[in-house]
Amino acid sequence: MNGKRRKHAAERKETDAASGFVKGLTDLIEKLGDLAETGRELRRSGEFSPDEKTKAIYGLKVKLGLGGDAIDVEPFGNVKVDKKSRHAVVQEIREPLVDVIEEPKRLLVIAEMPGVSAGDISLSIDEDVMSIEAQRGDKKYRKELLLPKAVAREKASITCNNGIVQIECRLD
Repeated sequence: MNGKRRKHAAERKETDAASGFVKGLTDLIEKLGDLAETGRELRRSGEFSPDEKTKAIYGLKVKLGLGGDAIDVEPFGNVKVDKKSRHAVVQEIREPLVDVIEEPKRLLVIAEMPGVSAGDISLSIDEDVMSIEAQRGDKKYRKELLLPKAVAREKASITCNNGIVQIECRLD
């Protein structure tokens, strides 16, 4: 009887986490209408634990241009949809939230990677494709992004403060 209760409690916990995820997506969709009129940015995130050993982190950043002309949706976290089974899968490596700021003389890439320092980060650049990887303990991150311009790796520098990674790429 004890085993059945534990199994039922675990199933209920998983159902609660999944329904919280769906509710979060529903709230996000409602906010998109508001954003289309104002041309702002929206970030939503959350976390749940499907079991005692796994921590799932998910989120979306949505940017809408003024008047709804341009829409940019960027997912982050470690929850992905398995294309074959169409179920959510928690991965070991998290995809960090990243912003790219283009200035006249530099590109600034800002990534949120809590728990890592500058020495934990591996950076590679192939013309206009940047790959960022970091690992410290059980925290693992990976992100590949398309830059608005080609950049030489030698002109890129990395700083990190409280899990906020800044990669400055000089364009001179």
